[in-house]
Amino acid sequence: MKTGKPLVLIVDDNPTNIDLLVNTLEDDFQLGIAINGPKALDYVEKYLPDLILLDIMMPGMDGYEVCTRLKSVTRTKDVPVIFITAMSEVGDKTQGFELGAVDYITKPFHTMEVKARVQTHLSLKKMREELSDQNVILEQRVEEKTAELQEMLKAIVRAMAMMVEVRDPYTAGHQHRVAQLACAIAKKMGLSNDQINAIRFAGILHDIGKIRIPTSILTRSGKLLDAEFDMIRIHPEVGYDLLKNIPSPWPFAQIVLQHHELLDGSGYPKHLTSDQIMQESKILTVADVTEAQSSYRPYRPALGIDFALEDIQKNRGKLYDPDAVDACLELFQQDNFKFE
Repeated sequence: MKTGKPLVLIVDDNPTNIDLLVNTLEDDFQLGIAINGPKALDYVEKYLPDLILLDIMMPGMDGYEVCTRLKSVTRTKDVPVIFITAMSEVGDKTQGFELGAVDYITKPFHTMEVKARVQTHLSLKKMREELSDQNVILEQRVEEKTAELQEMLKAIVRAMAMMVEVRDPYTAGHQHRVAQLACAIAKKMGLSNDQINAIRFAGILHDIGKIRIPTSILTRSGKLLDAEFDMIRIHPEVGYDLLKNIPSPWPFAQIVLQHHELLDGSGYPKHLTSDQIMQESKILTVADVTEAQSSYRPYRPALGIDFALEDIQKNRGKLYDPDAVDACLELFQQDNFKFE
């Protein structure tokens, strides 16, 4: 139906008005005609005009009702509607604008005014469409750059995680396994994708602060001395200091800082209690304890997953977040979760 000219739909039940509008606009625009509201809606649905000149006072379905229906449909809501009417009261015009009309043309028509108003609103429509197209292009470019930056961030995170594992080969893979379990817990709890991404990065890096701990302490067998354990306890703060200035949409540095905090305040480094601890950190804590207890350490043999699950269940609500514990238990006991 459409050619190179904009398509303007004239909706009026008066043949004289239609003839006048056609004579005024036919040289510059492609025109459609509808003599009542239902025919106008059918025409718009079929041809989607660029602009509608809509009479208000029509039998059966008036122009206000036609406009209301057009604006309630996604496909037609952005088509500009100019009311054409003999009604000149301010209240009548206000009602039309409230329904979504862009302008009024009052009868009797003035040829130059009709042309000017139609052309103005078609130009505005074209500019809005061009701006919308540009916004889509910009959004695509932002998404592409964001994806590139996230890939760079992932590469940096993997490199940093490897630095810790090289210094502590006995726990190689621990951070990745913790991240895997923590993300599975978060997903089961219904956390958002942003929260899960934050947990993933925090999990992979949660022990990055151990880079400042002497290797002799990390790899020694037997029980740690109190002074050695005090040194171990600084690693969340060291990790936070290393991560806090990395540009990221996710607060993984703060999650790392809190991943050894416990609900009753007996954790470290800040002795935070339940309401003060981020939900993401509570989840990471459960995943960290579960993986660590089930795995081998230089100072003890692997305790096994059954022991680890029994421990978090025993301390559910005391040390560990109840929802995170329940999700973790369900993963292993019902969903057959396995560490990769």
